[in-house]
Parts: sequence; C-alpha cells; structure tokens
Amino acid sequence: MRKTLITAVCLAAAGTLALAGPASAATNTSDFTVTFPDKRPATTYYVANEAKLVSGQISAKSHVSWQILDDQVVDLSKRFTSFKITTRLESRPGKDNPDAIEASRTCDLTKLVNDNYTWFLDEPASTCTVPSTLYDGDVWWSSDSTVVYDIEGDGQGPITKQLLGSPLIHG
Repeated sequence: MRKTLITAVCLAAAGTLALAGPASAATNTSDFTVTFPDKRPATTYYVANEAKLVSGQISAKSHVSWQILDDQVVDLSKRFTSFKITTRLESRPGKDNPDAIEASRTCDLTKLVNDNYTWFLDEPASTCTVPSTLYDGDVWWSSDSTVVYDIEGDGQGPITKQLLGSPLIHG
C-alpha cells in the first residue's frame, strides 16, 4: 500500500511538472563598487534585474541596494550629483537574436542614495519598474538595466555601468 501511494504521488507530481508553464520570474544580480576621491566611504551597489510573468503580463524591474565597505564612516557628505538607473523590458524573436526594447523607464535615485549611506530595504523607493506588457510565449523576454552616476567633486563626469540582465523567459 505504501509503495502504491508513493508511486501515485510521484506520478501526480510528474504530471504537474509536465503541465507547468514558463518560469514566472527570472532574476540576476550585479554589483559594482564606487571609490570616492576623499574620506567618503567606498560603497558597493547591488542591482537585481527581474523579468516577471503574472497573469499574462510580462514586467521588468531593477531593485537597487548598497552597503558601505568600511563601518568607520568619516565623511557622510554628498556623494553624487546624479545617480540614475534605466530599466528595460526586452524581447527577441529567438534565443540568439539581438534584444529589442519593448519598454523602459529611468529612475532618479540621487536623493535616496545621498541621504542613506546604506540601504537594503526592498521598497518602491529603490526599485525602478517598467510598465508591463502583454506576454507572447513565442518571444524570449528579459529585464536589463544601466546605471549612470556622477561623483560629486571628482571632475570626471558621468560614469556608465551596464548591468547583468535577467535570464530569459520563454514558452
């Protein structure tokens, strides 16, 4: 009886897996460290790019968090004149084709980053979300982002970081 029950449970689970749809979310995280030209603490920024399928709609978002590298903060003055992230919802007709941008949004996080030397909250304030679009299972989908920041007082101008996109969603 026990063997029959285990077999029935395994077969039911296998049937469920075979009928399961595409991945509902795909996420990749990138990080980069900014070293400031004075006593402001070096900081690592983390960006999680997510493509998510919900109720026939595909969306993209980028969540930004950061952590100072040295807890002995000497200078908490303004770090950036600008810190912006552009999040993109991308599609491609085949797995190996180039991406086409379906939707994008640029979010200005300058004030948030300057006001908080460390941030690990998962809140809308540190998340850049692209409006969702109708999901087409014949297309490969992903989320991608770019951060452009300008360090206060370094004289170098804007620096661009292209971040790791999410894995592809298809099917």
